[in-house]
Amino acid sequence: MGRGRVQLKRIENKINRQVTFSKRRSGLLKKAHEISVLCDAEVALIVFSTKGKLFEYSSDSWYFLIAHNNIKLPFF
Repeated sequence: MGRGRVQLKRIENKINRQVTFSKRRSGLLKKAHEISVLCDAEVALIVFSTKGKLFEYSSDSWYFLIAHNNIKLPFF
């Protein structure tokens, strides 16, 4: 039997929210790498934390440079 569906809502506790963000971010970056390797796909991923810290992954480094120069960064 599979897991039940989790209701998505904001995590109110700041510490739990940060821990969840770190774990999910790591998993997301890993999945981006996996899809780029397994499917020979060109992947670029940009994630911002609530404090405005940038986390990125790109299968080719020039993708990130293009994305970084074309995205207007949010004001924090």
